[in-house]
Amino acid sequence: MAPRILLVRHGQTEWSLNGRHTGRTDIPLTDEGRRTARVLGARLAGAPWDGLPGVEVRTSPLRRAAETCELAGFAGAKEWDALLEWDYGRYEGLTPDELQELRPGWNVWRDGVPGGETLAEVAARADEVVNWARSAERDVLVFAHGHFLRTLGARWLDLPPTFAAALRLDPASLSILGWAYGAPALERWNDTGHLG
Repeated sequence: MAPRILLVRHGQTEWSLNGRHTGRTDIPLTDEGRRTARVLGARLAGAPWDGLPGVEVRTSPLRRAAETCELAGFAGAKEWDALLEWDYGRYEGLTPDELQELRPGWNVWRDGVPGGETLAEVAARADEVVNWARSAERDVLVFAHGHFLRTLGARWLDLPPTFAAALRLDPASLSILGWAYGAPALERWNDTGHLG
């Protein structure tokens, strides 16, 4: 069996609901975020997943991801700093509208953030996760954050990290990075079918 990565973006937070760039600010899930984490867990517990026996689970240490992981039924997962969200530096907490006012035409994937991580640094962390996932014959499940997981998707496909701009990812979504004819492929992306 070729290894796959199953990706879960954390559930809704107050800032994700308002569109605020939430990098390293450690905020909790909303009640809706907790509900959708449980719904996702119920989906993974049933067929065809059957609780994902033998899967290796890791989570970002930020509470919105770690709580999603626990509520989905994967308590005790190893926390891993490589799964942290992009450090947005001075743009932390700002909305897209506020950023457009500050820097008209700004795009995080092209223009970056002052005082935070570069896209190359985020991509290097994503490459570390890809290498870990491909290191053994077992599936892995990670709980992390929107921009980081989008970058991870691009890097799994051996594409430049800027390709992540084309990969939308909603809270409490499930994605699977796998293989097609021996080449890295998207098996499933931004699947929110469990949310009704």
